[in-house]
Amino acid sequence: MKALRRRQTMHFSRVLHDGRERILCTVRGGPALLLLVLAWALTAVAQPSVLTWHNDNSRTGQNRAERTLTPANVNTQGFGKLFSYPVDGQIYAQPLYVPHLTIPGKGSHNVVFVATEGDSVFAFDADNNGGANAKPLWKASLIDTAHGAASGATTVDSLADTGCSDLVPKIGITSTPTIDAGTGTMYVEAKSKENGTFVHRLHALDIHTGAEKAFGPVVVTATVPGSGDGSVNGQLTFDALHHNNRPGLLLSSGTIYIAYASHCDFFPYHGWMFAYDATNLAQKAVYVTTPDGGLGGFWMSGAAPAADNEGNVFAVTGNGTFDTQNIPATELGDSILKLRLRDSEVSLLDYFTPFNQDLLNIVDGDLGSGGAMLLPDQPGSHPHLLVQAGKEGRIYLIDRDRMTAGNLHYCVMFCDGVDPQIVQEVQFAMGLVWSSAAYWNHHVYFWAIDDVLRSFSLQNGKLSRRATSSSTDVYGFPGATVSISANGNQDGIVWSLETDAFFTHGPAILKAHDASNVARKLYSSDENSSRDFPGGAVKFTMPTVVNGKVYVGAAGRLSVYGLLNQ
Repeated sequence: MKALRRRQTMHFSRVLHDGRERILCTVRGGPALLLLVLAWALTAVAQPSVLTWHNDNSRTGQNRAERTLTPANVNTQGFGKLFSYPVDGQIYAQPLYVPHLTIPGKGSHNVVFVATEGDSVFAFDADNNGGANAKPLWKASLIDTAHGAASGATTVDSLADTGCSDLVPKIGITSTPTIDAGTGTMYVEAKSKENGTFVHRLHALDIHTGAEKAFGPVVVTATVPGSGDGSVNGQLTFDALHHNNRPGLLLSSGTIYIAYASHCDFFPYHGWMFAYDATNLAQKAVYVTTPDGGLGGFWMSGAAPAADNEGNVFAVTGNGTFDTQNIPATELGDSILKLRLRDSEVSLLDYFTPFNQDLLNIVDGDLGSGGAMLLPDQPGSHPHLLVQAGKEGRIYLIDRDRMTAGNLHYCVMFCDGVDPQIVQEVQFAMGLVWSSAAYWNHHVYFWAIDDVLRSFSLQNGKLSRRATSSSTDVYGFPGATVSISANGNQDGIVWSLETDAFFTHGPAILKAHDASNVARKLYSSDENSSRDFPGGAVKFTMPTVVNGKVYVGAAGRLSVYGLLNQ
């Protein structure tokens, strides 16, 4: 009697960003078939998503699962622009990416999403623009009635409506959205003009179709107690015209956080942070940085607030009123804030304020000209560290568990030019940092204004006092927030966009440097500008690098780069 051949069963799945598991397929068969399917499944599992600003809620900017692009093959001969997609406005938001996404009637695609100042969100095939892929997989206009806007709604005219020339010629979606891959929802903040009034809305879009989910959108507004700038009878009401959602959105522990400053520092404004339930967009809480003063906005050059695994939120304010009388302070200009949603309130748990905050306020020397980055756990007595730099060009290394020592939130005596209550302070530039740090493989990367790209080593919870390597390229305003691609601890590449030509409507320039030694430049798009022109420069933008492609948002287009002749 023949022995029965045992048939094996295997389940292949992908772990979602919230820890849940999605079954991709179930296979029954012999060892050979199972090995073939296992190879396919491992490829599918390994391909990452980019769901939020700077890749993760720690805001490290690193993709450690890039196996195609390496320092050996990124060069002008073998790497360049593959194609571009036209869009209806400038792209200030970072492109986001979801692999293997089913689009109804169009099959499965790797999808890149871009949001524009035209108040639109586009979903494009991320790998090619041939045939049917020449058009968007879907496009959502957030100023149509299907997405909650009033009939006849428009984008905001930069000059006529706000008097501000920062975002020209129109204002719509400025911040980077965030995606919940588990529920297939993209959360987007959009500004519009409707019947002569100005409106901010939080939208919840189905990433498969672009349709508004049943519980969205909601109008962003609130009134809180306060006697500060713009108050009426002891109440502050959110001013939808003056306030601007520059920072990216944060999704943490089931809550969406949206932060605001202003257009061109025009008064009156404050730093507002709103918390919304991700499941139904119910407003959970509101926090204001200067309720009895003024300014103290969250803008951070477009960086999103950071969050740790416990649900603590870290955000940095610009110049504004600071309360030197009370501990904790009630007015918090030029400060790094540790916040937590508790009992329907966003509570201030801790904060750090530089000793020279008063001077920073007077000279518009924002500490919050970039966002905070949370480092991986470090050895020693300060395992949980935060990195931040502002317009002074000082890197602050701060213990997130105790942001000050001895309750010295504001050091006013015996400081002698330093802040002794924090872990470390490094002066690395002559000033004017309008960008955020990136991290990879025990190194921290910064690119300040009128400065070179600098890499600092991180050993035993301390930064090197000087850069361990520097580029020869110098960027003007606004410098750059860089992105990192790598295969684990190997083949690291620092990607950046030179955007100082945005003043003159000149081109953006995509550059790549070896992350192990940033003095080694690998690629620059202006070396073959006729082939590799990405589009007009847009300040504070950064590239998204994933699955062998680099996605660059520019003025009126998304450009896609990769290895040529493949």
